[in-house]
Parts: sequence; C-alpha cells; structure tokens
Amino acid sequence: MMSDWFSLCTAGFLLCLFTFSYVVYSGFFTKVTLRTGPPPIKRITFAYKFTTATYWKCGPLYWEASKLGPKLQLIGVFYNDPSKVPGKFRCFAVGSILSEEDSQIDMELLRKYEAADFKIFSFPGAVHAVTTSFHYRTYLSLLLKMKVYPLLVKYIKERRLWAHPFMEIYKDGQIQFMAPLDRQEDFYVPEFRQVERRLPEREESYSSTDVSGAESNSEDSSESGVLLSDSRETSLAASSVRVQARVDSRGRSDRESSDTEPDREEEENEHQRGDSKHLEVPTHQWTRAAGGEE
Repeated sequence: MMSDWFSLCTAGFLLCLFTFSYVVYSGFFTKVTLRTGPPPIKRITFAYKFTTATYWKCGPLYWEASKLGPKLQLIGVFYNDPSKVPGKFRCFAVGSILSEEDSQIDMELLRKYEAADFKIFSFPGAVHAVTTSFHYRTYLSLLLKMKVYPLLVKYIKERRLWAHPFMEIYKDGQIQFMAPLDRQEDFYVPEFRQVERRLPEREESYSSTDVSGAESNSEDSSESGVLLSDSRETSLAASSVRVQARVDSRGRSDRESSDTEPDREEEENEHQRGDSKHLEVPTHQWTRAAGGEE
C-alpha cells in the first residue's frame, strides 16, 4: 500500500516537472525585447490567402500553407486593431514566402500555390520597423506568442510611432514580429482595399458622430498604428466644408450689412432734412434692422 502511494506521488511529481519544463521551454518566461531598427526581412514575394474573420482562425491557413511548402518561411499580416474592430471584420493575410530579395522563385511551388487558390504579391524592403522575436519551439509557443502584441502596442504608443501593419514571420525556429515605420501603404494586399471600399458604412459606424470625436479617434488610431479609414477622412472633410461654408456665409452677411449701413444713414439724413417727424425715430431701430438681415 505504501509502495503504491509512493509510486503515485512520484508519477505526479514527474508529471508536474515535465509540464513545468514544457511550459518554460515553450517560452512562458521568455523576456520580450522590442527595438526600432532594420526589419528581419527585406523585399519578398509570397503566396497568401486573405480572410476577414477573428484572428484565432488564422491557424488553418498557416497549416495549409506549410503543407504546400514545408521548407518555406510562413508569414502572417494583420491589418486591424482588435480593440477597435469586431472579430468578424478583422482582416489578415497568411501564406508562405516564395523568395526574398534577389532569390529565384521555385516555379513548381508557385504553380502549386496558385492551384490551391493562393494569391501572389510582393512587399518592399522597409528601412525601419518596430521588431521583436519569440521562440517557436512547440505548439504551446503559438499561444504564448500572444503576449507580444500588447507589448508592441504599448511600445508604439509610448513613442508615438506610426507603425503598421503587424506582421509575423516564422524563421529559423523564431517568430519574428515587425511593424514597418515607412512605406506602410505598400504592405496592404489588394483585397484589403476592396474590403474597405465594400464596407464604408461599417467603418463609418465605428467613427464618432461629431467632428471632435472623429479627431479623437484619428489620434488614437495614429498612436496605435492603425490606419484611419477613407470614410472617416471623408466625414471630417465634409464637416470642415460645412463649417467653412457657415463662416463664409456669415462673413458675407456681415459685409453686406456693413455696406448697406452708410446708405441707410444717408437716407435717414435726407428724411430728417425733409420731414421733422423723422427726428423722433430712435436710432436703435436701424441697428435692429441691420441685425435682422444678418
């Protein structure tokens, strides 16, 4: 009986030790160090699939891309801020890097990806980016990597950087994270632009209803590295035009009132000279008349 209890305790201890070691090896206690400098990749051509869904659904796309090209580096590009955009509207592209800089593309692999409905696109080489890395050793590492994103957002906000979109590159047993600081518009695949144009009402619903609120959202977006939508920019522009129109209209009214004031004073003087009754007319009536036409 005692030997059975001892064996059970030993097995439990070994299981806990194995679990703890597995978690540590997967990167649970890994320190994340962020920096600004050269990106981990240069100019690339890659095959990808674009999806609009919650980011947790990127896993099957990674798996599909890795099955087609087991030796290729995987890449994920995430375009929306999860704190601002609901899950079903978040846009991302996942695929495999076919070539980097001047390396040749394997045409057989290219045809294989195209046959599986992957699109082909190229990203330029950014000069500067916010970057960090995380160990990719086990499947648990794919869950533990999520702790990197809050640190990325905090780093960008504290330094008031304009860095977007967020990218993951699976390279040499590491998950390389980067957010470009230049040429950001070139890192948006064509499908993302189509989604923006197709869903203007959805984007507008996230913006504030007044000008001051929209400006506040714009500032928050720039700090967190998220693009301001075209519809939100249009709303601001339209509001500015309306305000300017009211100012111009008021300015013209004031000028017209000031131009007509001397004519009325001259007319009053003529009436005063021609008829003594006009001397009893209060002068503030002209003020009210002038104010009524403004």
